[in-house]
Amino acid sequence: MDDTAALKTTPLHSLHISLGARMVPFAGYDMPVQYPAGVLKEHLQTRTSAGLFDVSHMGQVILKAKSGSNADAALALEKLVPVDILGLKEGRQRYGFFTDENGGILDDLMITNRGDHLFVVVNAACKDADVVHMKAHLSDACDVTLLDDRALIALQGPRAEAVLAELWAGVSDMKFMDVLEVPLHDVTCIVSRSGYSGEDGFEISVPAEKAEEIAKALLEHPDCEPIGLGARDSLRLEAGLCLYGNDIDTTTSPIEASLEWAIQKARRAGGDREGGFPGAERILGELKDGTSRRRVGLKPEGKAPVRGHSRLFADAEGKTEIGEVTSGGFGPSVEGPVAMGYVPAAYIAPGTAIFAEVRGKYLPVTVAALPFIKPTYKR
Repeated sequence: MDDTAALKTTPLHSLHISLGARMVPFAGYDMPVQYPAGVLKEHLQTRTSAGLFDVSHMGQVILKAKSGSNADAALALEKLVPVDILGLKEGRQRYGFFTDENGGILDDLMITNRGDHLFVVVNAACKDADVVHMKAHLSDACDVTLLDDRALIALQGPRAEAVLAELWAGVSDMKFMDVLEVPLHDVTCIVSRSGYSGEDGFEISVPAEKAEEIAKALLEHPDCEPIGLGARDSLRLEAGLCLYGNDIDTTTSPIEASLEWAIQKARRAGGDREGGFPGAERILGELKDGTSRRRVGLKPEGKAPVRGHSRLFADAEGKTEIGEVTSGGFGPSVEGPVAMGYVPAAYIAPGTAIFAEVRGKYLPVTVAALPFIKPTYKR
């Protein structure tokens, strides 16, 4: 069996083929990297109008407390994440991450309070390990169920609300990180006002057998076009959003990754439920005392992109290595190359001049504030 034959497919696979997508292996799935319009046009389509993404490869998990109390599920999950889940209101979603005993990041995820259960979305490459992790640590208190009968569609861009309003008029009342169960084309879907592009938008969990019907209905709108993984990556990079396995992993702590904003007061030192998660000693210590390195934005001079794994140096001669680029490419919206990477604390101030090694040359790079674009989330 060749690699292609071994790949999994999403419920929208046939639709991608019919739309002329170029398919590539990604996280064990055959996924669309781009459509005939190409990555550049797809990126700008999402920034200026609306784009539709298939993210069905990601894991959708239900955590339901055996006691029947969703507060018990929240407290159980808090043993694995440095996030305030107990304080998350019904119908709201929150970003978080699983940490390990060393304070590294096992995966990042979205957590929703659905009233009688928690709905968790995890990354495709990590979902099997995440489910094993949750079952190993939460099974005494919760039933952990990976949903294999649902697709996940992301609708992103400044016209996303108008596109979705064609199927459900109540969309305009939703705010950033709201989550509702709504009927789309008489199909019961779970809709969150969130996404991974830096733009306003929605993620829609839909029964697998109805996914193509909903996707086609959205694509019928003149402002909506299909978008592949290529533009998804450039969009999230401009928005300063981490990709697990590139910008964050078990070798990076949440504080090093500049993700401390996702650790609420209740879980910090002096909070109502201080610590109690894996790696708490290191993470709380770094919140108090800082870290030796941080994730920063990087703006290379000129037009040449600086790709992931490029080495960073303090000098133009390449004598003092200080870090590494974790994500990099061309930013169509900013009309130039953009990147992210880790540098020592002495180099994190925006405007700091450093150098990246590209094909044996040392190119000037300026440390920049993240994100590179102004997000348009509806708060």
